[in-house]
Amino acid sequence: MNAKRNVLALCIAVGSIAMLGSAPALAEIYVRIGPPPPRHQIVPVLRPGWAWQPGYWNWSGHRYVWVRGHRVHAHRGQHWTPHRWVEDHGRWRMEGGRWERR
Repeated sequence: MNAKRNVLALCIAVGSIAMLGSAPALAEIYVRIGPPPPRHQIVPVLRPGWAWQPGYWNWSGHRYVWVRGHRVHAHRGQHWTPHRWVEDHGRWRMEGGRWERR
């Protein structure tokens, strides 16, 4: 009987975590104040097979926070489209960076 309760509790916990993990993907955050201008970063020399993901301003819920750029493994036949803020009826919405086919 005790084992069944433990299994049930585990199933509920896993299901709750799975639901929380997918919730942020559905949410869109709008901010009324536009982001500051981008910071200038020195882009290091990259070896073949690497790409640079530039830094961007992210909204922390209270203020903008700078996320530094970094190098990542390149995706063959694709290029990185960076994060950007888009104005939408006087509010600002972030479009996340993504890999796109060339």
